Parts: sequence; C-alpha cells; structure tokens
Amino acid sequence: MFFKNIFFGGNFVNRYRLKLKVLYNNIMRKRLVKLLLSAMLINTVAYADTTFQGHAEFDDRFQRPEEDLFTGKMETLEKKDVITMTVSQVLDGTFSLEGDEFFAEITSDVIGDKGVILPKGTIAHGTITETGEAKRLGRNGYLNLSFDTLTTPDGREIPIEGKMSTKLHPVKEVGKIVATDIGYTAAGGVIGGIFALQALGPGAAIASHGYTIAGGAALGGTVGLGMSLVRKGKNVLISPGDEIKVKILSNVDLPVYKEEALLQKELFYPGLDVRISNILYEKDPFGEVNTITLSVAITNMSDKTISGMDLALVNDYNAVFNPSIFGDTKLLFSQIKPGDRYAGKISFSVHSVKGTYWLTVNDRAKNKPLLKVSLDNAYKNVAKNVKKRNDKIKQTKKNYYKENDPFDI
Repeated sequence: MFFKNIFFGGNFVNRYRLKLKVLYNNIMRKRLVKLLLSAMLINTVAYADTTFQGHAEFDDRFQRPEEDLFTGKMETLEKKDVITMTVSQVLDGTFSLEGDEFFAEITSDVIGDKGVILPKGTIAHGTITETGEAKRLGRNGYLNLSFDTLTTPDGREIPIEGKMSTKLHPVKEVGKIVATDIGYTAAGGVIGGIFALQALGPGAAIASHGYTIAGGAALGGTVGLGMSLVRKGKNVLISPGDEIKVKILSNVDLPVYKEEALLQKELFYPGLDVRISNILYEKDPFGEVNTITLSVAITNMSDKTISGMDLALVNDYNAVFNPSIFGDTKLLFSQIKPGDRYAGKISFSVHSVKGTYWLTVNDRAKNKPLLKVSLDNAYKNVAKNVKKRNDKIKQTKKNYYKENDPFDI
C-alpha cells in the first residue's frame, strides 16, 4: 500500500503528468517550426520543374556546409537591441489567453558591424505572458509577449530572451488619461456655454452679466466629467503584417553570413533578361500601404513574345499578385517581341509590402513561369535614400489599439 501511494498517489502522478505535458508541448512546437520551414522551402522551389529545358538555376542553401554560409566572423546581438518582426496570427487582448503560443517573422536583415547576423525570414517563437482588457477611466488594454527561440532559414535554432509590451509606462498612461479627460471636460464646458447662449439668447446673457453662459458651461463641464469617468479605453489588436519591436534581454553570439549565402533562388530563361533597378512602396488610392512599384528593364532575345499581362508577383506562399491598374499601365498593355527592349514601371497590389516576393514572367501556353527574379536580391542594390523612404512609409501604424464600438461605454 505504501509503494502504491508513492507511485500512483496524487502528487507523484500530477508531477509526472505535468512533465509529460511540457515535453509533449516542446516536441510539438519544434515539429511545427520544422513544418513551417519545410513549407517555405517547398514553396520557394515549387517552380524548379524539370520541364523548364534545364534553364533553372538553384543552390540549395539548406544542405550547404557552414563554410559556404558564414564568413567565420562572430557578432554579438546585444542586450537591449531591438528586432523588428511581424506576427503570423491575430493577437487580440479580448480573447487571447496567457500562455498562448504564436510565431513571428523577422521582416528585414539584422545587420551588425561585420555583416548580417539574422537574415530576413527568421522565425521567432513567442508566448503571451500577460493580457489586460480595456477598463473605465480610459485605461487601455495591453499584451505582454516573450520570445525564447529563433529558427533561421538554414535550420539553426537559437535560444534567446526577448520581450515586447504594448503597455505604457504608468506615468505616461496617467498623463495620457488626464489629458484626454481634460479634453472631455473642456469640450463639455464649451458645448454647455453655446447651448445656454442659443437657448436663452444674448439679452439674457447681458442682463445676467454672463451668468447664464457660465452656468451652461458649468453644466456642460459636469456632463463632460461624467463622460470621462465612464469612458472606456481601447483593447489591443495586433494583426498579421503589423510590425512589432522586440527587445533582446541577454547577449547572443552569432556567426556572420556571407552575402552570397543570403541571395534568394531565381529562375532564368535563355535570352530573356529582366532587371529590377528600383523598388518603391506606395499607398493605394484608399491610403493603404500595399503597393509595390518596380522599375524594370527587359531585354528579350528569346523565342517568346511576352506582355505586361504575363508579369506577376509571387510570394513565398505561392500567392500570385497581378499588375495594378492604379499604377503606370504602359508596360501592362505592351508586347515585347523577340529582339525588343523595354524600360518602364509596373505596380502590384499585395497583402503586405513586408513580405518576400519574386517577379515572374508567365508562359501562357504552359501556364508556368519562364523566369523568376527575387525582389530581395534586387533590393540590396536600391539606393539608400529610397530604402529610407520605404522604411518611413511602411511604418504607418502608431499603436496597436482597435477602435471601440461607439455605443460601448
């Protein structure tokens, strides 16, 4: 009976079950990361079909030895460094729970003094550590996130300590609430004064030496103060494509990548040369930053006739984006015959300008791409002032709060 209580009693079994649960979660998380990376790899090489007359050129980065990937130098990702990422799923303070896991992706190369130490596309594993819903007195909701591992495109898993929070410092939060509540009270006073002036007329205001206006303002201020007391803050909403800033909490030593090791895979077709000389991120007519405009130079010495309708952008999940009619449409309705050359611009509306894309030329007869040019590779040669402009225009979201229902007070 003694041994039965030890091995089958409550505490021992509960601890054993807990350890099994933690082990199972860790195994499933690692499997999920590997599946994601495998899916990305499969999508990336999806066009490497043997029917392309042998003109496709690939180098399999996932099977290359370390000496082909790294320069042999080391850099330190230092404590308090900040990495920009974008989440892969919706994080909502109203229904996300503490302990929920999610993935985020590094949106641009992390560069040290000696070169790139974390390439774009690196996957981060995160956990929601704390949530808070919006409350009265204008107090906003918040999310606290922690990060424990990074998985690079070449398959390395790097332990890290990182955090991100949407919660304001208490002093800033109180200052924001006070400023907003003063706004409510002041607005109420102005409205009350105007109402008294319109209802009782200027004669009553003169006869009472302005007391009617003052009374109306006081009443309006009281109403405004009441509004500020019941006013509810905003809840947090972080959507896929929204960039987050993750602060590193401890130093991490990382190898420096060779520049050629980070080049994306491309397809080539004999005699067809497509070069991208410039890449701009732009707003569509509705103000959304979801348009990529390319300056391209096409030399067609192949046996194919192509048109702007054969061009498309393809992302790393094989989603296809056709040319936009809101941009320069000259190339869109042009034909480029064997022996022709063309230089111009073409725009594409995409889900997010922060993704990974290839410009493709489609073979209409076989409904397969003839050529595939990486925008990431081309972006390395874009002028610095253009990159600064692009960085500025894509960082349009100032906070992570969603608008409240106007009737939710």
